[in-house]
Amino acid sequence: MNIPEKLNEDMKIAMKEKNQLTLSVIRMVKAALKYAEIEKKDHKLEDADVLQVLQREAKKRKEASEEFKKGAREELAQKELDELKIIEGYLPRQMSKEEIEAEVKKILSEIPETDRVNMGKVMGKVMPAFKGRADGGLVNAVVKSLLGQ
Repeated sequence: MNIPEKLNEDMKIAMKEKNQLTLSVIRMVKAALKYAEIEKKDHKLEDADVLQVLQREAKKRKEASEEFKKGAREELAQKELDELKIIEGYLPRQMSKEEIEAEVKKILSEIPETDRVNMGKVMGKVMPAFKGRADGGLVNAVVKSLLGQ
């Protein structure tokens, strides 16, 4: 079952259980997917596109939660975190820092230009390996630490 189908099934369940939070999050995600579909001219989203939309929605919730915490609005920050948890249920498991380090070390051993001057080239080779499986900021931090920056 692909993600849009799972969203539809979970939406039906949330309606039956009267789970307003889950229902509103699923509706927001479906709206974001529909908007992405409209932006794409052929109106058919690939799995990678769906994951990209979900990651963008998750990132929005993370950032909003952090901002609410800075503004001492704990109840709103918690609501954003609850929404984030629901969205993360549709994303693949994210890699841990240790898993990222091991994978980056393996990739760096295959690249000849592994110094901080060539950071852009290194990131260009590293990031495709983590598409959808790890946060880009964390991957960037790991690469910088391994390159000695």
